[in-house]
Amino acid sequence: MIQRTPISIEARLSGDDNRNWQQLLSDSITSPRELLARLDLPAETWLDGAEAGHRLFPVRVPEPFLARMEKGNPSDPLLRQVLPLGLEANIAEGFVTDPLQEDGAIQTTGLIRKYRSRALLMVTGQCAINCRYCFRRHFPYDEQRLSPADRQKVLDTLAASPEINEVVFSGGDPLAVNDQLLSQWSSAICSIPHIRRIRLHTRLPVVIPQRVCDSLLKWISSTPVQVVMVLHINHPAEIDQLTRRALSYLRSAGVTLLNQSVILRGVNDNADVLEELSETLFDAGVLPYYLHAFDPVAGAQHFDVSDEEARLLIRELLSRLPGFLVPKLVREVPGKTAKTPIDLNSDTL
Repeated sequence: MIQRTPISIEARLSGDDNRNWQQLLSDSITSPRELLARLDLPAETWLDGAEAGHRLFPVRVPEPFLARMEKGNPSDPLLRQVLPLGLEANIAEGFVTDPLQEDGAIQTTGLIRKYRSRALLMVTGQCAINCRYCFRRHFPYDEQRLSPADRQKVLDTLAASPEINEVVFSGGDPLAVNDQLLSQWSSAICSIPHIRRIRLHTRLPVVIPQRVCDSLLKWISSTPVQVVMVLHINHPAEIDQLTRRALSYLRSAGVTLLNQSVILRGVNDNADVLEELSETLFDAGVLPYYLHAFDPVAGAQHFDVSDEEARLLIRELLSRLPGFLVPKLVREVPGKTAKTPIDLNSDTL
């Protein structure tokens, strides 16, 4: 067990905006019309398609993330990740609602078990931002809400599984819930002797950097096991000064920071962008971890990038970057006991 001395950090990220993270989350843009208006995009061109996509998967964009987008540019790489489109209603062969077959991996309510030594805890179904390519855009979150009895069953299941040494807080986004609940989960899980790590999969420190607040840092810094945070950043423009400062606070609290990206058409399917992303991440204290091949989720087929294109990109990155800055190109294959690396010298997995 890691004996970490709790530290005192005063996180001040508000800048000119005095709203705290809960208020920023509550004030997120949830209307296609407002999103287009804020970015000076003509409603006559974009609104019908945006509203059609919105009916399938609601738009949600927090203000700090919106502020990094270029007005008047419908191809802005951050906007492309969140702008609903009419073509999301198109049906494409092989694109399904549960591409990773997670429904069959639910061990008990709120607990997904796909790997031997790790278990994934669905802390919440809420996200701070609705990414159009999300592989869980069709996930039945309502069926996985955790009652007090369910929470105890999760803890009992973990305690009875000595091969599990890591619990992944996921969702939704686990940081969309309050720190009191997260601290309670952490304390209860850390009391299980065979748990060595807690991992947080989150986008919130990126899309709302104000989420890295004093109460978050307090429970993380007092956690007796190693805390790993896996961020989800797809483009270097997602990292601004507020984000860098938030990440520095997390590092000061003893958090190991990793990043996983998804290869996305029109966002980062470019060696220059991926090179800049790796360099920008490392400058901000984050190690590139995975570059995921696109999960074939229904409604997001327009983001798909072929494996051969992805291979070419990684080969190019290997020629430009030191090895530790080149993310592993992987695909999650349903039923496999680990992520599957994509062979850079083959046309097959």
